[in-house]
Amino acid sequence: MDAIKAMAQAANIHGPTPDWLVSDAPVDYPAAVAAMEARVAAIRDGRAGELVWLLQHPPLYTAGTSADRADLLDPDRFPVYRTGRGGQFTYHGPGQRVAYVMLDLDRRGRDLRRFVWLLEEWLIRALARFNVIGERREGRVGIWVDRARHPGPAGPQPGREDKIAAIGIRVRRWVSYHGVALNVEPDLGHFAGIVPCGVTGHGVTSLVDLGLPVTLADADTALRAAWDEVF
Repeated sequence: MDAIKAMAQAANIHGPTPDWLVSDAPVDYPAAVAAMEARVAAIRDGRAGELVWLLQHPPLYTAGTSADRADLLDPDRFPVYRTGRGGQFTYHGPGQRVAYVMLDLDRRGRDLRRFVWLLEEWLIRALARFNVIGERREGRVGIWVDRARHPGPAGPQPGREDKIAAIGIRVRRWVSYHGVALNVEPDLGHFAGIVPCGVTGHGVTSLVDLGLPVTLADADTALRAAWDEVF
């Protein structure tokens, strides 16, 4: 049996297929948070099903519950939103596929660490569909790419690792929300206004930065297929 399936079954993480929603136009951050909170309450009360919401935001920074003000290097560059998700500062903007994941973890097993592991695995398997090896790193949140293995147009860069996807979740009454962000073709210069996720000494990358002609629609297809494998 596939190791990920064994882990998922052990945690009872499998459940019914959630609803999927794709928003084509960028969604303002406060509106997205309000919509997520309403959906979480409805899921908890049995008035709505689970949801995976794929969207983009206009350029902005968010500060998680562990954010250090010193990591906001350019506070006047874009709007900054304090948020209840875990983690530190991150950037959202056009060309980045944000996936907000609203699942009933009460039914899927109350194991937050395993849930985060599965979100990581979801991203890793989605990236594999583009022949990109996404990796976990001890002590660093998110999914990382070895630039010696995936050099992109600039050529091999031994010893360099760049972040290609971020993870930040919140759980209310055992319903998850917030989620993951995959860099498809964002303006990577926009990350310069923060220390992404508080990690120094590393950069950020995207699928297009790696030299891959991937669109948001392509990413959505990969995410959906990988979801069915993991969840």
